[in-house]
Amino acid sequence: MEILVINAGSSSLKYQLINVETGVVLAKGLAERIGMNGSNINHAWTKDGNESKKNLTAELPDHTVAFNVISNLLVDGETGVIPQREDIKAIGHRVVHGGEHYTQTQIVTSEVKQAIEELIPLAPLHNPANLIGINAAEKAFPNAIQVVVFDTAFHHTIPDKAFRYAIPEQFYREDRIRAYGFHGTSHKYVYEQASKYLNKNNLKAITIHLGNGASMCAINEKGESVETSMGFGPLAGLIMGTRSGDIDPSVIFHMAEEMNMSLENIKNTLNKQSGMLGIAGSNDARDVSKLYHEGDKHAILCYEMYTHRIKKYIGAYTAILNGIDTIIFTAGIGENDALTRELSCKDLSALGIILDEAANISKNHPKQPVEIQAENSRVKILVVPTNEELEIALQTWEVVK
Repeated sequence: MEILVINAGSSSLKYQLINVETGVVLAKGLAERIGMNGSNINHAWTKDGNESKKNLTAELPDHTVAFNVISNLLVDGETGVIPQREDIKAIGHRVVHGGEHYTQTQIVTSEVKQAIEELIPLAPLHNPANLIGINAAEKAFPNAIQVVVFDTAFHHTIPDKAFRYAIPEQFYREDRIRAYGFHGTSHKYVYEQASKYLNKNNLKAITIHLGNGASMCAINEKGESVETSMGFGPLAGLIMGTRSGDIDPSVIFHMAEEMNMSLENIKNTLNKQSGMLGIAGSNDARDVSKLYHEGDKHAILCYEMYTHRIKKYIGAYTAILNGIDTIIFTAGIGENDALTRELSCKDLSALGIILDEAANISKNHPKQPVEIQAENSRVKILVVPTNEELEIALQTWEVVK
């Protein structure tokens, strides 16, 4: 069965058509600048084991039009991989925030869409775009079952003592202010891949998702998330591409009261001007790595701060889990930046974490799970490529089959 996986942004539409029985990606692409001048679609497809690509300039005034163009590409004689759009029986949508109510994958109903809309204040940059994608997909594929997979769902097993904030209870009870966590689809996927690879069903693991957004997760031997670094929103935790990560709240008060910064300016600073960009001048780890090796002091500080924060969470989560079997690096930086992995694992031998530096370099950019720990390391150190689209497709298949 072919599942179309959608990740909708406010002006973009990322898609993959996946055969869930084989895991093969039949087609994938990205529609950009929807509702803007210069809109286009980058489309790739695979036939007989050969991948082809096509860049298409098209007027895309809204997501519904974008879906129609994409569906035509999927059935076209040249670029298509299925006979007709009705062959797509289900569409899986990534939705960032499901709140406390939605802890499992859901078939889209009017009630589900209403809940996604009501949660917009908790994810103002993501949930509106996700909802636009769902509505557009319903129009373009009226016969397909629409399914939503929530980024927050995997973290619903986190206990009260971990997700509650030490503020008056009314803020939790009435306003639902608590830690929710994100990147759940990725954390779940790489944990399960690691369990299969190590042939261990009761794996205690720390998953480390390092992309432009970054988070860590402590997963117990039951495969349950029990702690995660992102909180009420995606700003908390690790240093990220443009986000500050954890910061003393007093800094925010100081910015507002002593520096006369508006709340909007503060929010923009912490979300879009901080992190690697604020420290080293770029949010692209490839640029910062190059500068690091050239001896740039800002890049060196950036890597030191970035990996110091990761090590703090490794220590905390090892304590919470009472020991770990493996740590798992994933996502763009986690999979492809050997320097980040090296510095993150440095001087952790007391926790049984010892990196094989040669393996760390030689096994960069892996296509499958790989081990990079030294022979005398008690803890396995894995690099596991994430595949959130495949995980969404598999979860979609589970609820519609």
